Amino acid sequence: MTTPDNTSDRKQKPQAPRYPRPPISLIESNIPGWGIDVYIGGSTGVADPLLLEKHNIKVVLNCAVNLDINMVHYTEDNIPAHLHQYGSSQVRYYKVGLIDGPGNPDTLMLAAYYLMRSSLQQELPVKPSYKVREKGNILVNCRGGRSRSVTVVALFLHLEMPERYPTLEAAIEHIRDKRELHPDEWYETPKPELIHLAERAVKMEKLLREVDFDADGE
Repeated sequence: MTTPDNTSDRKQKPQAPRYPRPPISLIESNIPGWGIDVYIGGSTGVADPLLLEKHNIKVVLNCAVNLDINMVHYTEDNIPAHLHQYGSSQVRYYKVGLIDGPGNPDTLMLAAYYLMRSSLQQELPVKPSYKVREKGNILVNCRGGRSRSVTVVALFLHLEMPERYPTLEAAIEHIRDKRELHPDEWYETPKPELIHLAERAVKMEKLLREVDFDADGE
């Protein structure tokens, strides 16, 4: 006895066409308090050192758990043959590993916001091992530059610039325009699960700010 194949009856999410977009896109210029520009890109954009140099990008935040990039530019001496290449990059490289869909804990999206913010605040010492000390601009990337990085930057813009982006959705709409995301793919750019995480992160951050405010006695 054969089991009937009900595959055709299962509801499957449609796959959006992959529309062309730039390797990196300028999202916001002259961020208040830092005076830097924010870019979003995919794997090809972040892997292009000449493109990073052209746009004065000195900070890269990789949001993808399933994407690794060898950005070593200055290798260290006497690396044993059995080890991978290591050293310094032409940028300050940070990574938070988000899944593009379900599976992320609530706190990971909030951590991505903190990491992006902290990468701009960090003050590096004057030592030979810290080769890139210039502030420069920041590029937030994932594999396609259309979901994870969009969510993280939208969260950052909403929390850091609430007058310009009073809601998370306002920030997402702005990024969709600047990143040239086609309306046919908006239902997954970014993924709904990531938008939910960002909404949760907004609530958590606002609660933390209230606690800090109360602790100061003001």
